[in-house]
Amino acid sequence: MEKVPESFTFTVGKLDAGMAILLGERAHLIEFPSVLLPPGATTGSIVSIAVHQNHAEEKRREEDFWSLQEEILKEFGVVKPSNPDLQLRHVTQTSVTLEWPSIQLATAKLRSLDIYRNGERLASIPSPLTNTSTKLSGLQTDEEYTFQLILRTTSGTFPSNIIRVRTHTMTNTSGISVCFGNVQDSVLLENTKMALREMKAKWSDKIQIDTTHFICTTPAVTANGAQATGNSAGAPGVEYQRALQLSIPVLYPDWVIACYTEKRMVPIGAFDLKAERVTPLRSQSLSQVAVNRSQPSPDAAHRNAVNRASMPVVPRVSSTSPPSTHSPFVNQPAFEPTPEETAEEAPAPAPPPTTDVSTKRKSRSGTMNREFKFPSPVSSPTAPERVSGPAGNSPPPILRGDLGRHEEKSGVMTPSSIEVPPPPPVEKERSTSSVDETEDDVGPTVEVDLS
Repeated sequence: MEKVPESFTFTVGKLDAGMAILLGERAHLIEFPSVLLPPGATTGSIVSIAVHQNHAEEKRREEDFWSLQEEILKEFGVVKPSNPDLQLRHVTQTSVTLEWPSIQLATAKLRSLDIYRNGERLASIPSPLTNTSTKLSGLQTDEEYTFQLILRTTSGTFPSNIIRVRTHTMTNTSGISVCFGNVQDSVLLENTKMALREMKAKWSDKIQIDTTHFICTTPAVTANGAQATGNSAGAPGVEYQRALQLSIPVLYPDWVIACYTEKRMVPIGAFDLKAERVTPLRSQSLSQVAVNRSQPSPDAAHRNAVNRASMPVVPRVSSTSPPSTHSPFVNQPAFEPTPEETAEEAPAPAPPPTTDVSTKRKSRSGTMNREFKFPSPVSSPTAPERVSGPAGNSPPPILRGDLGRHEEKSGVMTPSSIEVPPPPPVEKERSTSSVDETEDDVGPTVEVDLS
């Protein structure tokens, strides 16, 4: 077996800034870093290069590599993000409250946490690292829905279980969840809690995400709450202010009792604390209100009697009923219609007939109508003469005897009342429209021989 030489001899053929070209005995040409050449080596120098394998260093580096792989596997490959566990917390006629444990991301980074309704993306959960519940409103009454959470991380997508839920009907009052405020009547408070217990509803002293109504009789804080917060006893409570911020209805305890009595959800308009009470709290008050309404005061009765005696009853007369000749007052003659009323009831005069452009141009101030003729003198008063008007758009012929009355009614001016104003001053610049109109009024031109 041929012995492998421990070193190889090369001749430096070319030397550059960072690389040297070495020529071997068998015309081998290799590139060698110039920094590894011995000091003073130039072009033509002969160098010997020996190459050895370091087995100990190879073993050490291999052990370091596999130990690093084990650490990476334990850190990132054993524990992975878990799928969210979606749970139903509360359901009403129009809303559903869902909750889930805190999401486990392991070493992954969160991308998004979305809620899906009926297989369609509804919204993203705000603050998904700390928020563990959500309330979905605006649902239809007595309808089935499916909900699911989708967790997206850098390690992949992890869907939750699917929840099927049906919203309540109006006769199902188990979805009521109230928060009690300051109820001054302890008996009323106990009756309200008993009604909630019978309806399988729930209550608490703190506003939660599934709270549907805030029950109290006054917005003032309770005595214990005033001592805890250091506020005055008449200041609004903290839970009351929070209910207003969250748009939670603030109602009287009577609303809960009304829902329990009628076995259905009752409208909250008549029990709103912020609105004026329509129905009182006690049945005794109802009887007092009925007595007060049935027995008016003497002063009010006297005023009503005076008002009845001072003004008679005016009968309602329709447009189709015949006119009445009797007076509404006792032992009074009938009223005669006044001339003003007769004039008001008379039909309005018809609007004057419209004229065309030629008629308007002939009636301008400063011009004379060529068809105008002075009326002939009246020969005999008994022989009426018909007056003919212009050719275009003329009104029907009118008798001369009725000419004066017709002129007074229609407002037509007679030749004797026409006042011809002086001609307008000559303007320096006339519009084209005025020139055209003037040319229309001038008759045919005649050439005059001046010779």
